[in-house]
Amino acid sequence: MVRIGIVGLGNMGRSHSKNIFGGKIPNGKLAAVCDTDPSKLQWLKEIGHEEVKTFTDAEEMFKSGEVDLVIIAVPHYFHPPMVKLALANNLNVISEKPAGVYTKQVREMNEAAEKSDKVFGVMFNQRTNPIYRKVRQMIQDGELGKIKRITWIITNWYRTQVYHDSGAWRSTWEGEGGGLLINQCPHQIDLWQWMFGMPNRIKSFVSFGKYRDIEVEDEVTAYMEYDNGAIGTFISSTTECPGTNRLEVACEMGTLIVENDEITFKRMTVPEPQFNENATLGFQSPDVWECKVPPLLGAENTQHSGIINNVIDAIEKGTPLLAQGTEGINGVKFSNAIHLSAWTDSWVDVDNLDEDLYYNLLQEKIKNSTYVKNLREQVSDTKGTY
Repeated sequence: MVRIGIVGLGNMGRSHSKNIFGGKIPNGKLAAVCDTDPSKLQWLKEIGHEEVKTFTDAEEMFKSGEVDLVIIAVPHYFHPPMVKLALANNLNVISEKPAGVYTKQVREMNEAAEKSDKVFGVMFNQRTNPIYRKVRQMIQDGELGKIKRITWIITNWYRTQVYHDSGAWRSTWEGEGGGLLINQCPHQIDLWQWMFGMPNRIKSFVSFGKYRDIEVEDEVTAYMEYDNGAIGTFISSTTECPGTNRLEVACEMGTLIVENDEITFKRMTVPEPQFNENATLGFQSPDVWECKVPPLLGAENTQHSGIINNVIDAIEKGTPLLAQGTEGINGVKFSNAIHLSAWTDSWVDVDNLDEDLYYNLLQEKIKNSTYVKNLREQVSDTKGTY
């Protein structure tokens, strides 16, 4: 049995714990947990699992010899340093999404991972979804032909002001490092680059606190271009109700649509360029078949437990990772490019993202963050005892 340790016993840390206790990780057991808040550790006793060792210091847990694999489920900024610390202590590791807040930070983490012989995965659990796995397979097998346009409208992330007010750190530059892009959309951004590859340049239109009293983004429209001529549009929001989740891919063979957990392929009988070349009438259209495409045959939508089991298989059997940890930088670069384009009101070259400029502008946002101001007020109110 692979002995698992979890750092951070918030919502995700507890969810992973329940999956392990519930028998969803057959070759792993929860050996230890760590949280800086001792009161959160009491939860284990409340659910009858006093046998799990508890720590309030992550490094102490890493050095304890009690765990073989650690799951990092702490706030975003701490993902890279915690991963690096785990690897330095010769432990296998899974990081929650996103891989980090900015690429410079994630790049340092990846360099540490490449020097290690330990398994490093990232919790991109949507990669286990048989629907998106099927779309990726169809693209790789050339069934769509050349892709012309990608449009993803993902607005079913509705959040109230109560959600944003639930913690002083939430929806702030200092506390989370962003809003919609880094909190709600990392899975879709990862799936986009996993299925279609990274765009070459991006121009974005982003609203910060447009509909909610927050300092980070709550509405995003990003237009992107690929060197091969394909274009893409990514539209998301946390204030639309009811929301939409629709992925549309226009290609040489027709249009592929993913919506309501179904894949529909409006497939032409011949590739569009071939039809155009042989057309004899100006308004002539090709025959189109509307096909319902089944998800990837034999695949299960195992989500979080699927990623953990895959990492354990990689540790024990050398099984290839479904979500290699070092790939997490792609989604961070994607979201950084969208932010940077909005901040500078300009196109951003994704291949050559100006990491220093992004970092410096982020630091300016942090300096003026509501979270930082709240901390200063608390320090003042308590006469420096905070």
